[in-house]
Amino acid sequence: MSTLTIEKLTVGYGDGAPVLDGLELEVPDGGVVALLGANGAGKTTLLRSLLGLVPVRGGRVLLDGADLTRLSTEDRVRRGLALVPEGRSVVAELTVAENLRLGALWRHRGPAREAAVGQMYELFEPLARRRDAAGHTLSGGERQMLALARALVGEPDVLLLDEPSLGLAPLVVAQLLGVLRDQAEATGLTVLLAEQNVTGALSVADRGVVLSLGEVVADRPAAELAADPALRHAYLGF
Repeated sequence: MSTLTIEKLTVGYGDGAPVLDGLELEVPDGGVVALLGANGAGKTTLLRSLLGLVPVRGGRVLLDGADLTRLSTEDRVRRGLALVPEGRSVVAELTVAENLRLGALWRHRGPAREAAVGQMYELFEPLARRRDAAGHTLSGGERQMLALARALVGEPDVLLLDEPSLGLAPLVVAQLLGVLRDQAEATGLTVLLAEQNVTGALSVADRGVVLSLGEVVADRPAAELAADPALRHAYLGF
């Protein structure tokens, strides 16, 4: 279990104004934190910066007290971070099984790798039925399951997800969010979940964090946040 700490993080693109300006946040170990906010609030930029995909102008990213800020993306992954970006990112030419083996490559070898892949088939039964199908033949829901499974098979300590429910049927969304909640409870996985589906995200989260213009404007228990109509109307649109 790992605690992700973000200290005074300032991030921007090129010479433009910062997208995130002195953002501070702590994601405790073994829980689900829903990262909420309108389009342009900075959710995607935050997730990408945590993995080193966007240059940081100031501040620090810590994992269990260890400073990751100047590490490469590869080193951050080896330290325990994983990102499932928006867009159901899978290797379209590879089969489901090959995608999962690729996700497990640096963490497992031989029989241990196959065992880890088998656990993903237990979590996501549709993938077991389509293990020999190429990624480009999968439905949108199956692709998102595969993207999530490929991240989980590497046994990260902290999982970052960017809009995993986008464009998916409600039943698929419920299954994906349920897996996240179950994994957090069963394995101590720490999850930072950026979502436009506010109701779904808060239903599985321990806490909700609301971003507006690159700043944290609310950080509360999920149930308390969902029950605050003034804050919901002001920042979340419902």
